[in-house]
Parts: sequence; structure tokens; C-alpha cells
Amino acid sequence: MEPAIKINNLTVTLGKHFKALKAVNLELETGKIIGIIGPSGAGKTTLIRGIVGRLLITKGQISVFNIPAGSSQLRQKISYMTQELSVYSDLTVKQNLRYFAIMAGIARNNVNKTIENVLRAVDMSQKAGSLITNLSSGQKQRVSLAIALIGSPKLMVLDEPTVGLDPVLREKLWRLFAVLSNHGTTLVVTSHSMDEAKRCDDLVLIREGRVIAHSSPEELRKRTGTKTIEQSFLKLVGVKK
Repeated sequence: MEPAIKINNLTVTLGKHFKALKAVNLELETGKIIGIIGPSGAGKTTLIRGIVGRLLITKGQISVFNIPAGSSQLRQKISYMTQELSVYSDLTVKQNLRYFAIMAGIARNNVNKTIENVLRAVDMSQKAGSLITNLSSGQKQRVSLAIALIGSPKLMVLDEPTVGLDPVLREKLWRLFAVLSNHGTTLVVTSHSMDEAKRCDDLVLIREGRVIAHSSPEELRKRTGTKTIEQSFLKLVGVKK
């Protein structure tokens, strides 16, 4: 099976001098949960912005399903959940979802069913009529995730999707990610939490704009002779713990 994402020699300079990414080369498999893991400022968000076509690439290439990143052919195949909330605060949850469902090209006779399904998936059915402005930050986060689920995209790119959520809800969402993956959806999930890394099928560890490891969690622990992903990361960067 062809990789979902191919990245060749990607270097990104922000401003005049800051290199956010440095010669990144990756092939990411289809139908996997792929964790982009690293500390804040490592380059995770810059990398996924490139994957979804929201970054001007001056050196290197990114292709998604063998199509150049950012191409119009990919619009119906990719969803992107940013760290910033992608919702309108003066609308209700259902009104937000209806708007994004129509924008995604969902047939009008299927919009209500689509909304019901995504609300159920993120455990927000009871808040369908609530104004966004009256929701907690975690609930707003779940609405953003519901928007990303609309249209059953082939690739979901989720930037820190579980930040601010309680442990029970995080567990539910990771179970949802597993179900989506088992049905063929590719998920790229960024996180600075090493605890979440073990839930991924494939890991990309990134630090200071460079990929320092790319393997499954089990392979990474074996290669570094460690028991946890956090210990693996620290060993790779030369920090003793």
C-alpha cells in the first residue's frame, strides 16, 4: 500500500532566519495513528501545516495520497483540527456543525444524520442546542473535533486534540481514533505528552525542527533499551534520567 504522506527533504524557514524544520524526510503509512511527538516549539505544528497545505514550501516536497500538499483535489479528503478553536462563538453547537457540513458538501438530506453521528462520537449530543460561548474549553475542543469528523475524511490531522480534556474523555477519544484507524482513516496527531505516544501505531519524535526517531512505540523502546517513550526521547537527546 502506498504511504498516505511522503515528505522529502523539507526545510522551512520562518521569518528571515529561524529554521522551524530541517531536512525532514518521512513516509507515513495509510490507516495508522501517527503521533508527532515533541516538546513545545519543536516544529510539530509547522510540520502538520505543511501536510494540510497551509504552509509555503520553499525547499522540499510533501505529497498526500500521491498528490502535492495543498492541491484542490485533497480538500474533500483531509480534515484539520487546529489548536485554535474552529467554531463560531455566537452560534449553537448544532448551527456550527450544520454550517461546516454544508461547506464540506454533505447533501442537505444527510446533514442532520451527520450532525447526530459526530456529536455522538465526541459525547456532545446533549449540548447540541448550546451556544458555543457558554461551553467550557474542553467542550469547545470536542466541537472542533466533531467538525474534523464531518465527511469521513481519509486523513485527519489533529493538532493537540486532547489538551485540556479530563482523563476519561481522553480515553474515549483515543478509542474513537482506534476505531477510525481500523476503518482505514489515517490520523496524524500531535502531542507534547509522551504518555499519549504509546497509543499510536507509528511515532515521529521531533526536536528543534529535526526528526530524531521514526518507528513504532515498541521498536523505539527496544532500540533505546528503555521502558517508556519519555525515557526513549531523553536517551535520544542525551539527557539522563
